[in-house]
Amino acid sequence: MKNHIKRQMLRIRIYLILDAIKRTKYIIKKNVFYSVGNNFFFQPRKIPSEPKLIKFGNNVTVASDVTFITHDIAHQVLNNLNKGWFNYLSGPISVGNNVFIGSNTVILPNIKIGDNVIIGAGSIITKNIESDSVVVGNPAHKISTFTSYLEKRRELNEQLINSEEIEKIWNKFEAKTNK
Repeated sequence: MKNHIKRQMLRIRIYLILDAIKRTKYIIKKNVFYSVGNNFFFQPRKIPSEPKLIKFGNNVTVASDVTFITHDIAHQVLNNLNKGWFNYLSGPISVGNNVFIGSNTVILPNIKIGDNVIIGAGSIITKNIESDSVVVGNPAHKISTFTSYLEKRRELNEQLINSEEIEKIWNKFEAKTNK
């Protein structure tokens, strides 16, 4: 019971760190997850109930409000049916290298995300994601390769914002969308 309270206090402490950079440093320092690679950034304020079932590779960015579900508590309902005994189900989540996970994504247990992956905002990850993929949706599905996404982003580099170019960007946007 003492360990459970300690884990809950750690989760509360992490939630209260408002700055994502400081929060990430604290998460790494406290060894919250099973493992974390180099160049890791974790923006969510909520830590999953079983963080030791999650590992991250190198160069991983996790955007705000991403939910990692490492367990299923449906056993509570099943056990009340008196149809046998069902155990608590849990499973790991493995995130490879060079991965971006967009805001409000939900990742279910027993998922492996490969290397060089972009996950679009609001996606629901119900199955493994192969390396060199861009996925979106509910359930998430592949829409592109990471390699072609990288090339498209290179082409868009001209749109990088600085304060002097705001008007130019709006004009270009208006010209494209008013066709």
